[in-house]
Amino acid sequence: MDSAEYERKTAARFASFDQDGNGYIDREDFSAAAAALLAEFGTTARCDKGQALYVGAEAFWQGMAGIADVDGDQRVSREEFVTGAVKRLRDNPQRFAEIARPFLHAAIAVAAGDDGTGVTPQAAGRVLRVLGVPEEKARAVATALDADGDGLISEDEILTAFAAYYTTPGPDEPQV
Repeated sequence: MDSAEYERKTAARFASFDQDGNGYIDREDFSAAAAALLAEFGTTARCDKGQALYVGAEAFWQGMAGIADVDGDQRVSREEFVTGAVKRLRDNPQRFAEIARPFLHAAIAVAAGDDGTGVTPQAAGRVLRVLGVPEEKARAVATALDADGDGLISEDEILTAFAAYYTTPGPDEPQV
């Protein structure tokens, strides 16, 4: 796949971060995603899991801004996202996984519930829907994440799939 095609697909992924649809990714988009996840799972912002999710969202935002906010205006434009993703993440998907890990770890804790045994495909589907993936696609992706069929999705499986979706050439829709 040529660079132009990869950039087009990466730009399409921009919308999943731009929670408010204002054309920029900023701190508020990450906070909004955290708030939406907490609401979906009935978790309060003041509990340990809620606080960890907000801390993870801030860390994710800081990592994203550090990679892509070229002009330092505390927001990432579509062009900055494409350029940052292509130039800095395409050859190093592990870097993306590093900046996403605190948020994903905390989101997994929220989705796993009080027993903490792991994330079911159903819970993963709820997370994906809250983050803007259409319901049918969210269900299919969440089911596919449970590669070993044990009914639970590990953090490593989620992190690998998340990083691959944002850093590898592929269809415009989430794939596993």
